[in-house]
Amino acid sequence: MRSYYSASIEEFLAEPSPSILGTLCANSEFAVELTQRSAWQDEIQLLKTTLPPYAGRGSVYLEFVIPRVGKRADVILTIDGRVFVVEFKVNEGKYAAADLHQTIDYALDLKNFHETSHDKVIAPILVATAATTSSIHCTPTSRDDGVLKTQRVAPGDLGNAIEVVLETIGNPEVDTSTWESGRYRPTPTIIEAARALYAGHRVADITRSDAGATNLTSTSETVLRLIQVARAERRKIICFVTGVPGAGKTLVGLNVATHHRDASDPLHSVYLSGNGPLVSVLQEALARDQVARTNINQRLLSLGEARSRVKAFIQNVHHFRDDGVRDPKAPIEHVAIFDEAQRAWNREQTAKFMRQKRNQPSFDRSEPEFLIDCMDRHPDWALIVCLVGGGQEINSGEMGISGWIDAITTRFPHWHVAISPNLFDSEYGAGAALAQLASHGHVTQESCLHLGTSIRSFRSEHVARFVKNLLDGEIDGARSTFHEFRERYPIMLSRHLPTAKRWVREQSRGSERYGIVASSQALRLKPLAVDVRVTTDPVHWFLKDRGDVRSSYYLEDVATEFDVQGLELDWTCVVWDGDLRKSPDGWGYSSFSGDSWKLIRKAERQRYLKNAYRVLLTRARQGMVIVVPRGSVRDRTRQPAIYDETFEYLKSLGLPELPVV
Repeated sequence: MRSYYSASIEEFLAEPSPSILGTLCANSEFAVELTQRSAWQDEIQLLKTTLPPYAGRGSVYLEFVIPRVGKRADVILTIDGRVFVVEFKVNEGKYAAADLHQTIDYALDLKNFHETSHDKVIAPILVATAATTSSIHCTPTSRDDGVLKTQRVAPGDLGNAIEVVLETIGNPEVDTSTWESGRYRPTPTIIEAARALYAGHRVADITRSDAGATNLTSTSETVLRLIQVARAERRKIICFVTGVPGAGKTLVGLNVATHHRDASDPLHSVYLSGNGPLVSVLQEALARDQVARTNINQRLLSLGEARSRVKAFIQNVHHFRDDGVRDPKAPIEHVAIFDEAQRAWNREQTAKFMRQKRNQPSFDRSEPEFLIDCMDRHPDWALIVCLVGGGQEINSGEMGISGWIDAITTRFPHWHVAISPNLFDSEYGAGAALAQLASHGHVTQESCLHLGTSIRSFRSEHVARFVKNLLDGEIDGARSTFHEFRERYPIMLSRHLPTAKRWVREQSRGSERYGIVASSQALRLKPLAVDVRVTTDPVHWFLKDRGDVRSSYYLEDVATEFDVQGLELDWTCVVWDGDLRKSPDGWGYSSFSGDSWKLIRKAERQRYLKNAYRVLLTRARQGMVIVVPRGSVRDRTRQPAIYDETFEYLKSLGLPELPVV
């Protein structure tokens, strides 16, 4: 059901108001409080006063679902081929910034994700029913894509606001039934998706359903089927899900975990990640959202209680491991989903941590080996899901997928293995370790365990390929790939940070989030007031609003690859330092120590640094600007030569340079 109520404008005007109100109440998903009934009555009355001139010219939709943000717009009107998003704030006399953002967010959702709205003019209108002044106009937003700036309207001026759009914008052809039947292809952020899944939605409800992304659902279904097989046949199964950057691996993991998050469920599942910022941000976002949803229905829930509930569902893998050390019994969960499994620690890193931080001097196992051992304690069945990204190892001691395979073949040969056939691709780093599985008697390949389409960058699924070509020095491939999506997904180049900051601010509309990111090794950006050594709290950075100086919106605190991996923004400002610099022989790798740059010679550290830039360059959903500073001839650590060739290389790929303003 797309809306609680829908009718032609003519039918709406003819139907008695109590009947319309009754339909809204009957279709509501929640018990309707008196305040909500009163608000609906006011909205209906105002619409009946405003819409008579438009009888026979369009339709009315009340409480229209906006899938990506999991909310409902108060009113959608289609009149003469234009689409109006009308949001009411009953008894409000002012136009709050948050309400303006909410209104244009609904308009952007229609424009971006509703197929039959792509070519329509979308006019957002915010009505404050106690306001006495209006701001009526027909002005395009910064992107000039048919979404107009939000009009601020007092109740008596709603008709005037509609009329100015109709008079200014030409009359396009439109068929109401065709518009109504348009498919939604939402692409939520991981935070939005987690909120929706935790609230009871399924991955098929909140994500794209086109042919290019159907395996997101089929991958989830394959994993859920393997859970049933493991339980029915009393097997222990480990499966490996692979995917390109932004393909939705985390989304699959959360979807599977939310199916069985109740501790009383025999298929009880837990989502685990060693990515501390990702876990912290998701835990806090889900807790706040649960408090907001619960307290709407007057069932008071404290934020502390909500946090406790969420932490039982999403956990830091290191806490799960520590529990396994303290308690030798099997964990309560029969299903464990390990996100970014390729980042699990090797034996040396795990032993060092356990010795220094957990007072366990005799601990001598890799993280994969110990984690499988914890799940192997179940006497009957268990299932482990390893979500594997290519080129995502960014820190020392990260073992890659070979650690899991080695543990299976040497310590747990009785475990069945289901793998994505793409695990054999070089980018996943399994390499020779996969040969060990040849003699393993319980290996099956499941094609649905690979996610091949990026859904993060909804404006272009080819951004990950472009970034790979860029970092691999494949100039022709990078040029042609960028040419495919440059109109939909802008990537700009700049040598002037203030200009770049201005650009990302101008691109953002509504609550679209932007921020500044840089490599954790970018230590000579300090003269630009970009200091990667200052700790950024990712919870504040990703969740606080525009008015909070700790939020990403302020473009003051910089996030590194460790802060943003697994998360995303709509727009990014990527600042490129001399740690990764182009040369005639390829990439040069450097770290800044003391008062000078030192060459990085170890192949492993070079790979980590290159992967750091891969992470940074694949965080933006809608576009980015890359800043390569000019350096300074007066500073030997920032000589122009350190940066110039990198800038010229990026420019040679076709990236347009922003004019300095």
